[in-house]
Amino acid sequence: MTDLQKIFAEIRRGTDEILVEEELLEKLKEERPLVIKFGADPTAPDIHLGHTVILNKLRQFQQLGHKVIFLIGDFTAMVGDPSGKNTTRPPLTREQVIENAQTYTDQVFKILDPEKTEIQFNSKWLEKLGATGMIRLAAQQTVARMLERDDFKKRYAGGTPIAIHEFLYPLLQGYDSVALKADVELGGTDQKFNLLMGRELQKAEQQKPQSIITLPLLVGLDGVKKMSKSQNNYIAVNDSPDEMFGKLMSISDELMWSYYELLSACSLEEIEGFKQEVDQGTNPRDIKIRLAKELIARFHDQASADAAEQQFIARFQKGALPDEMPEFTVEVATGMGLAQLLKEVQLVSSTSEAMRMIKQGAVKIEGEKINDPKHVVQEHITAVYQVGKRKFARITTH
Repeated sequence: MTDLQKIFAEIRRGTDEILVEEELLEKLKEERPLVIKFGADPTAPDIHLGHTVILNKLRQFQQLGHKVIFLIGDFTAMVGDPSGKNTTRPPLTREQVIENAQTYTDQVFKILDPEKTEIQFNSKWLEKLGATGMIRLAAQQTVARMLERDDFKKRYAGGTPIAIHEFLYPLLQGYDSVALKADVELGGTDQKFNLLMGRELQKAEQQKPQSIITLPLLVGLDGVKKMSKSQNNYIAVNDSPDEMFGKLMSISDELMWSYYELLSACSLEEIEGFKQEVDQGTNPRDIKIRLAKELIARFHDQASADAAEQQFIARFQKGALPDEMPEFTVEVATGMGLAQLLKEVQLVSSTSEAMRMIKQGAVKIEGEKINDPKHVVQEHITAVYQVGKRKFARITTH
């Protein structure tokens, strides 16, 4: 295998699709740093592990000597990305965008090399378009083309309103690629339409079209939906070491392998070795601990990772947490009480028994004693529930 083939194999790792592979190979042969673009709208203040799937790939390009532009969509955030949405997203105020953008610039350098990263804001060129430029941009696409987008198609067929400004979003994101003369753009699988729009607009401007790399959406702690702050199933890069450790240990053994492939710096050969160890009898929990420590060391430091492990052992393993326990997935209504949940999964025979056990301090969630009989169940999370000394269950709430 040639050096270029090895580089391309590493770039391909963890990706969903590369368009067009032959074009990207030709670009990698050029003796110049490529412009690698990734845009993020600062719609919420926290960057979570789902975002880092792409940030890790950007860091990989940096290590190969290429130029990474982390584009903050301060202008497009006020429009609202319709990707994956079944309703029109309410636009943010300028103040909200600026506040969230600051947290983004503070957090991305936990992964990206600041010496090899250029931060840009798309208001720099999009505000200058004006009405004339916006009309010229809109004239390059048709309504029929926009309705090819899966989310738009579903909303149109279902009679759900689509605001006119939502059609502009893919055009604005595509224009970002024109303004930056991007060679490669990265995004989640839900961004494919927008990324392709960048190629089309670059062709119209006589630019060489960007290559596209889409990456899978990291599944959140609930094991079902993509990691998202709105779903409350996320791990923020700013979470404390103990909080991050506990959340990572709560994911299912099956989901762990996806986290390894998308988040870990381990080679594919090492990950395959871990799988073989589990097949031969190693407790998956031990492999999960290794992943948790790696990620905590990345976002904090090694000492914090070691301390979080010891804290976890003190709280759980020394508390005789069983290796195997029943697992349940429960649809919970907003405001559902803990007593009702414990009854539904048959950790107690009645809500009155649950209330009594809670008052006695005999109920724990993730090792934390719950004393409030009116405790409300948290939605979209997986946690270990304990009643008394011998009853345990791992429950995922939706």
